[in-house]
Amino acid sequence: MEEDYSTKKDQNTVKLNNKPLKGNKSPKPIPFSVESDDFGITTGSAATAAALAAFLSISGEVSSVNVKTPLGCLDISVKRACKINNYSGRASVVKRPYHDPDVTINLEIEAELQLRDEPGITIRGGEGVGRVTKPGLQLPVGEAAINPIPLEMIRSNLEDVLPSNKGAAVIISVPKGREIAKRTMNPRLGIVDGISILGTTGIARSMNSESFQKAKKCQLDVALAEGYHELVFVPGNIGEKLARKLLYVEDDQIIQMGNLVGYMLDTAKEMGVSNLILLGHAGKLVKIAGGIFQTEHRLADARREIITTHTGLMGGKKRLLEQIYHSNTTEDMIELLEREEMVEPVFNSIAQAIQKCCQERFDVNVDVVIVKMDGTVLNTNHQIEIIEQNP
Repeated sequence: MEEDYSTKKDQNTVKLNNKPLKGNKSPKPIPFSVESDDFGITTGSAATAAALAAFLSISGEVSSVNVKTPLGCLDISVKRACKINNYSGRASVVKRPYHDPDVTINLEIEAELQLRDEPGITIRGGEGVGRVTKPGLQLPVGEAAINPIPLEMIRSNLEDVLPSNKGAAVIISVPKGREIAKRTMNPRLGIVDGISILGTTGIARSMNSESFQKAKKCQLDVALAEGYHELVFVPGNIGEKLARKLLYVEDDQIIQMGNLVGYMLDTAKEMGVSNLILLGHAGKLVKIAGGIFQTEHRLADARREIITTHTGLMGGKKRLLEQIYHSNTTEDMIELLEREEMVEPVFNSIAQAIQKCCQERFDVNVDVVIVKMDGTVLNTNHQIEIIEQNP
């Protein structure tokens, strides 16, 4: 195996210039410093950097590349890059360490690129990139597990450098992906043969660092300074997107908790917020019904136990309880409840449990809106007005 002689000085550094992806509005400045070991790059950024370096290797040596992300631009060092011939190249990028128990740290991600004589970019998953085998995720069954934003990052960055009359075929590979995937949730999610290429911002942030907590708190500072008193707490980017779709709400009213549910509720109470809305995918929110306020799956994952319990409380039969308990994903559990027409009573019960847990532990009143990945609201015992969606 080729040795990696890069030093700490050569590690991936994060430099934002607020240059957006094509078609996006300029992103807001982020309220924290990225010059810290609390930050790294996502697998999506690494794959994008490798694809860009593979193209650039056709015409010369490449030691680093400037990658455009939804938050800005990242300078990412390239481990190796080589020209295959006059129309193809290969490169790899290492996902450098940062302060987080991320199993993909130090993983090498490769890209091979072949130029085409017609416009258009195709992206496939190679060895070590997982493949989707179950519905309910962001990608169709049968597709490589490269999420939509990384796909768009790869396309957008290559479109910026490709000649107008040329296209490209890209294959993303992860040599140790199959091995690492065993230590992720991919097998339970029905993603086989490798890891997922992920990331919604391009930047990986430590979920446990003090700086990450401060960054989350900054959202509350801004919202309260702008006079907002009705706040919507969501788990992350997906929840924020769904909040915009379902609620009459301004952007700065939406507060991302990450996995730090307890910290954010406690902080909100200290800052004088006593009423708020919790909105998010069932896979995250149901944990709160079990008194779990740090929702990182490596620390606690009682989704099936909680949903099974509330199904039983609502009169679910033993066979249904067994099926839910042995399901791999929350979406699978919801589908089982839909078949039995039990979605509403079960998730109303879960929403009540969430309200009770938050009131007892943090003395805050919460209105709870639990949703599926497609934005379907699962409980009806909320007070907030939902925007009517077109069928």
